[in-house]
Amino acid sequence: MDYLVRHGAEVWSYTASLGDVRMERLTGEIRDARALVRDFGERDFERGLKLTYILLAASFWLVSLSLLIYLAHRISRPIQQLTAGLTELAAGDLNARVEAQRDDEVGRAIQAFNRMAGKLQESTERLVCLRQLESWQTLARKMAHEVKNSLTPIRRTVEEMLARYDDADRGFMLQATQIVVDEIESLERRVRAFSQFAAEPPVEAAPLDVNSLLQERIAFLKSAHPEVAYDCRIAELPRVMADQDLIKGILTNLLENAAEAAGEGGRILGLTAAEPGRIAIEVHDSGPGLSEQARASLFQPTISFKKMGMGLGLSIARRSALLSGGDIVLVKGELGGAGFRVLLPIATNGIQARSDRG
Repeated sequence: MDYLVRHGAEVWSYTASLGDVRMERLTGEIRDARALVRDFGERDFERGLKLTYILLAASFWLVSLSLLIYLAHRISRPIQQLTAGLTELAAGDLNARVEAQRDDEVGRAIQAFNRMAGKLQESTERLVCLRQLESWQTLARKMAHEVKNSLTPIRRTVEEMLARYDDADRGFMLQATQIVVDEIESLERRVRAFSQFAAEPPVEAAPLDVNSLLQERIAFLKSAHPEVAYDCRIAELPRVMADQDLIKGILTNLLENAAEAAGEGGRILGLTAAEPGRIAIEVHDSGPGLSEQARASLFQPTISFKKMGMGLGLSIARRSALLSGGDIVLVKGELGGAGFRVLLPIATNGIQARSDRG
């Protein structure tokens, strides 16, 4: 083997013998070693590539499975809640609602369910109220008939007694007779009120401008209650589909009650507002408000012994609202006293067209 060694500025050449080692054999061993190393490297690369592929595939499937489980839970949970809500509603729980936290198809289905449940609850409550009123109407008819049959002979007998009594005690008899006649007239007013309550009023629905109707009722009642200050706040509204006479009766009753509650120097506020699919007419007063006991039986037919009260005004008013497709509810008063809201359906083009043709 020849090799070179640098010594300062000179390069010396040396020759050394390797003995029995042949360069061809050494070269072959080196070549075989390189081939072996290259073969193992290729095998390790293939093994690493396979392992990397397996790991990537496993990671992909794991991520896909996790995403699938998440999406399935996200979709199935609201559906399970909706199914539970439908089950509760079918079992008779009209207060069943499902919390809507999404704005996709499932969320819109939940919102539609909540709207349907709300409308079903309103319709059921109206139906129950109308059935209760029908029961009261039957009772009122019977009572009115029986009382009327008794009042007529009583009145005639008292008048006959007065006509035949001696002049000596005529003053006392006249006074006693007047008391009896006054009480009979009071009972007759109550009989007429019960007869009116028991009667089924004809409903002739037509498009109405509630703003004009409210202003007209307030102007009509102002002169009867000059001691009360009236205020009106109206909004731009579409027409409603209702019977004009029934709505006038509702507003008259609410405004009269408000004037009585407000008293001298009191205030009354009438306002209108729009709601989805319907409009609201509200009457507020500055009176003392309503007690819890009064709220509990506010719209129930009762017998009132006030001088001019019959105890049926709010019952008749609510019945009129129900027959018009709406309702009357108690709300928080803006003037510190009581507040009532009349809800009426908006007149659609189709209903208005049929009414015009009729």
